[in-house]
Amino acid sequence: MKKILLTGAVALSLSFGACDSYLDINESPNSPAVGNLTPDLIFPGAEMAFANSYSDYFRITGGYFAQHYSQFFGTSNYMDYSQFEQSAVRSSSTYTNLTIRTLQNLSTVTAMAEESESYGTVLAATVIRAAAYQAMVDCYGEIPYSEALDINNITPKYDDGKDVYAGIIAELDEAIANVNGMESVCTNFLLPGARASEWVKVANALKLRLLMRESNVVDVRSQLAALVTENNFPASDVAWTGCWKNESGQANPFYQEEFATYFGSTQQNVILNLALLATMNASDDARLKAFFNPNIDKSEYTGGVSGTNFSTTASYKANYWCRPNMAYDSPVYFITRSEIEFFLAEYEARYGSAAAAEDHYKAAIEASFASAGVTGAETVLNAYPWDASNWARCIGIQKWVALSGTNNYEAWCELRRLKYPAFGNVTGEQLYNVVTDNYQPSLLEPGTLYTPIQVNGTLGNNKVLQRWPYPESSANRNSKTPEYKGDGTPVFWAQ
Repeated sequence: MKKILLTGAVALSLSFGACDSYLDINESPNSPAVGNLTPDLIFPGAEMAFANSYSDYFRITGGYFAQHYSQFFGTSNYMDYSQFEQSAVRSSSTYTNLTIRTLQNLSTVTAMAEESESYGTVLAATVIRAAAYQAMVDCYGEIPYSEALDINNITPKYDDGKDVYAGIIAELDEAIANVNGMESVCTNFLLPGARASEWVKVANALKLRLLMRESNVVDVRSQLAALVTENNFPASDVAWTGCWKNESGQANPFYQEEFATYFGSTQQNVILNLALLATMNASDDARLKAFFNPNIDKSEYTGGVSGTNFSTTASYKANYWCRPNMAYDSPVYFITRSEIEFFLAEYEARYGSAAAAEDHYKAAIEASFASAGVTGAETVLNAYPWDASNWARCIGIQKWVALSGTNNYEAWCELRRLKYPAFGNVTGEQLYNVVTDNYQPSLLEPGTLYTPIQVNGTLGNNKVLQRWPYPESSANRNSKTPEYKGDGTPVFWAQ
């Protein structure tokens, strides 16, 4: 097994050396001796493979499906996403990256760490492993888990998402129970130099996300109560930061995909969506300037409409649109303090104190502003005040806004679960007529979504894409792949 996984480790050193110090290995990564392999050599590549997918492909698709993003003038790379479509082919390489380069290599790390009783490293590997499985369940619904990663089984069964969630939560609990907090952790870039006590906090935050996400369909109230009572969460954002360089293969993955020219590409795709713009404009939200750049044409903020790239227009040229504010060294967020506070607000709203729910709601917005490096949270709180009788709408809209600058994929997940923002009374075709070039952004009510132009026909109007088709890279060779449930069928926690 280690010989097979060694191949993945070598591939990582060549393809995902996103942080320079990981590449600073005395022995050639092209032919490392098996006896010299350690978690310090394997774990960094495995975590960065996850960071690469999570912050690039998942961010891009999540941004389109959540209507944070629309398609740039004249280009069409992500027009299908803009129309709420996903194919079995499009996500295949990402699925392969996560299963082979992240999960298989983490299995090797865990086996090595358990053998040497390095339980701090076991905990770190379990955190990244659980996050990878969570991300895949949340888009595919069902994935191989109980029989996955066995090289002797080429047709592992697809487990129900609820069972995968139960499994990874149990894994996190066991890994936490095996540390006292003082254990060291192998070389990594998420919490470099931190001991197990800090990884416990991250594991707790991930558990909070998992438990809250499934709480409408699984009875996890007692687990949530224990976690909230313990209140041992990160005090600040958890992100890969300080490790990116302005070089090919070493920059923030989303920046490298959309903004850099390292690979000879100058095509631009992602722009600000009118749905997000209208909501942030309604409260004079200062985070807009932190999350997006103004257009080049007039230094104004303008939003595109899902389902079109305005390529037939005479009025809306390339310089009219607003691009995300990204740099080569922008953080890649694992989980933010704002996200934690929103989950705590929801917990209190559903099970606890109305006053505590409001406090956490305010703290969530304030934490988002702090992450963005801007002030003015009070203007948003005035425009979107806490309403205990309609807590899902309050949390749903503001979490959607906060995650638009940090983790668009998680925003798409929470949108499907909380059902907010909801769809308004206009469609994309009413907002922009591609024949007459008539653009009427004022028709859109702030805090609402709209049906894209030429929307995915299997969904119809006023519906968000609920799941992805099973990846071709798995389905084509696995006879146990279940029949696809359809684009409009929610994953287990959104039912």
